[in-house]
Amino acid sequence: MNSALCKPGHDVLWWGMTFREDIRHRLGPLADKPHVAAALTVLGEPGSIHAIPTPAAVLDLDAFDRNVARMAERARAAGLALRPHFKSHKTAALVRRQLEAGAVGVCCAKLAEAEALAAEGVGQILVTSPIAGPAAAARAAALAAALPDFRIVLDHPDAAAELAAAAQGPIQVVIDVDVGMGRTGCHDAEQAAAVARAVLAHPTLKLLGVQGYGGSWQHIEGANARAAAAAEGMKQLQAAIAAVRATGGTVEVVTGGGTGTFAADAAQGVLNEVQPGSFAFMDREYRDALKSDPDGAFEQSLTIHSTVISANHPKWVTIDAGLKAFSTDGPTPQPLGERFAACAYRFFGDEHGMLSRPKDAPVARGDRLALTPGHIDPTLDRYDLMHLVQGDVLVDIVRIEGRGASQ
Repeated sequence: MNSALCKPGHDVLWWGMTFREDIRHRLGPLADKPHVAAALTVLGEPGSIHAIPTPAAVLDLDAFDRNVARMAERARAAGLALRPHFKSHKTAALVRRQLEAGAVGVCCAKLAEAEALAAEGVGQILVTSPIAGPAAAARAAALAAALPDFRIVLDHPDAAAELAAAAQGPIQVVIDVDVGMGRTGCHDAEQAAAVARAVLAHPTLKLLGVQGYGGSWQHIEGANARAAAAAEGMKQLQAAIAAVRATGGTVEVVTGGGTGTFAADAAQGVLNEVQPGSFAFMDREYRDALKSDPDGAFEQSLTIHSTVISANHPKWVTIDAGLKAFSTDGPTPQPLGERFAACAYRFFGDEHGMLSRPKDAPVARGDRLALTPGHIDPTLDRYDLMHLVQGDVLVDIVRIEGRGASQ
């Protein structure tokens, strides 16, 4: 039994040694670290959320499951296959919950993420970033040989040659198309056709379709503005699809999209598979852009918990979550809760954050608070572990297997 998927009542020893031993086994050497051992001692106890050593990544498991169910239902209603992105949460235990809720597989941004997931027994993986060079091709070929449903994007004829040279058997490939970002992908229909011809020239490569991801659209404020950007990008994708088909290539899969453009993606009718990731957790960047739009109607399930470590200054207090606790490429973290929601946060060094004092409530050394990360994906990359809670009870601790998997 995978205890990361248990719920109270499913195991008569839920809070007994058997369960703790299972967690320790899953965590490996991390379980012996003093701060992890301290958390394990309060596992399952009422109020144990307040005893988690901070800074800590804390997941409201019930809110996460509601987010997953909501997105799964949106995809089903729109007739779209759902392949959520691993790069947001980087955690195999959460991938399993998404697969159980109806996802057809998972996306990984890098080969190292796919390798981490494969080691945990997940076999339905699409790598969404192109690779370059024989060494990377060999790693992709090894994954394709080991997994029941491994897929990888490419955007250059040379990539097809590299993959074919490394192939240990059939490799499923998807042509990456630039739909306006200019980051990766075939820049125009002619390039897409050239890649398709290169793929078709190699018997070991199986062309599944195309990918078109508009990452820069995801945080455009206003549903109409996001829809306009998506509509323009989908014209480029449709042109690439026509060019690929003209070469004799098969386009069964048209994958792309994200949390912020789900409604637009569904309305355009071009994609048949979507790749949202941040919906499962959410962050301040999405909150600021999506506001009350349906694409933003997901709960803040993942927060960073912190502790006030100094309250001597009359205008602010210092918390233990600073530059090393959050990503800094987006908006600043947002304090949560009735007492702290109106407080301003700013980075106060590597280890510390500055929090303005609330106007009408005292704050003391040792007080705890939760904050919404500015950008969830790189924030989670700072943590080895995620603490799963239900209400105020710590119910599990899981490894973030994809942490640092950037190769």
